[in-house]
Amino acid sequence: MTDAPQVFVVDDDADHLAALCDLTDAAGYRVSQFATAAAALEAAIAAPPDAILSDLRMPGMDGMALLQAVQARGLDVPIVLITGHGDVSHAVRAIQAGAEDFLEKPYDSHHLLSVLARALRARDTRRELARLRALIGAAEHPRLLGESTALTALRDRVAQIGPLPVDIVVTGETGTGKEVVARALHDAGPRGKGPLQMVNCAALPEALFEIEMFGHAAGAFPGATTERIGRIEASSGGTLVLDEVESMPMALQAKLLRVLDERRVQRLGETLDRPLDLRVIAISKTDLREASHLGRFRADLFYRLAGIEITTPPLRQTGGDIVLLYSHFLTTAAQRSGRPVPEVSFDLRRDLLRRPWPGNVRELRSLAEAHALGLDRVSVARKDSTAPLAEGSLAERVAAFEAREIAAVLDRCGANSLRASQILQIPRRTLAEKIRRYGLRP
Repeated sequence: MTDAPQVFVVDDDADHLAALCDLTDAAGYRVSQFATAAAALEAAIAAPPDAILSDLRMPGMDGMALLQAVQARGLDVPIVLITGHGDVSHAVRAIQAGAEDFLEKPYDSHHLLSVLARALRARDTRRELARLRALIGAAEHPRLLGESTALTALRDRVAQIGPLPVDIVVTGETGTGKEVVARALHDAGPRGKGPLQMVNCAALPEALFEIEMFGHAAGAFPGATTERIGRIEASSGGTLVLDEVESMPMALQAKLLRVLDERRVQRLGETLDRPLDLRVIAISKTDLREASHLGRFRADLFYRLAGIEITTPPLRQTGGDIVLLYSHFLTTAAQRSGRPVPEVSFDLRRDLLRRPWPGNVRELRSLAEAHALGLDRVSVARKDSTAPLAEGSLAERVAAFEAREIAAVLDRCGANSLRASQILQIPRRTLAEKIRRYGLRP
């Protein structure tokens, strides 16, 4: 099939060359045979294959020289070397030089095919990581990474409403990046160069809340020897972000409503109204509309804040973005600690897509950072993989189910996409597209 991996087989022994070609062809690969390494190199430069199986000892250019020539030309082609001499020093040299593996004749055919499959998976891992890094670098909003429908729609909405002079309510589950969205909204608008004040309403003691938010004049109360600018006034010319706004005391909600209505603020202990030019972004993990109906949040304040509402999608609805984000956090953490970036294996990708992620992106980042530091963590695989994971629209639920089923079949087949397409009874090209779309392939 035209989408099967292309494998070059190189050997000056005609009988062994024919037998090795028959073996790889029967395994579902597209095979090209070469009696000399020089001919294989010329063909690889013109159209790089997916992998090369080469004898080590050949007249003229041998397998080691072929390996070095391929690397010198910057071709990302895994090479497996085969020898009948059993020279351990040659094996060590080949691996150190960058060969994917080294086999000694006579070899077990199943072992050779497993080595070839592993080499192709390693090659795919390198290419996927390069693609993810390029995507991260090219993202218009680097904080809002993702290719899924949900993340694309969120980026588009941020770009659309970022420049608008309107207050916004951002809601979503814990760990879904609501603060990230708030920062992106600030950056996307004309206030992006102005101040950004992030206030966690749940972390401020009620007794200090009014002082922190409104500020005070000198002598406003015992101990107030100097004046203080409040967080509201400090955000003028920029954006005030009220995180966990549902935790704001009711009495202070009324005072905040007056500030938002009049766009003026008074410090404690003075009568001077100070004009404000600011946008307010309120963040909540609860439904403020429902909270206002239940009397837990002022309805008038909600409607004053909710000029526009944005809901951040949970991680489980973002499909292959889970792998993208994991790779981003893994790379960032490894670089920060001066460590090599660990491999994101096929099995790990499968497990990432199976996990329900109750902690969303915060949980994902924690696992990635632990992985980068080499810490032992509990497997990310979900114990009950049969339980439904997806929420949202029917199309999103179907996509999540499809991704899990494809991952499970690929797992049973050892990532053999030809066999998986036969089990799933779909064309291999269709399967390859779904593997790419859901980020299943390492």
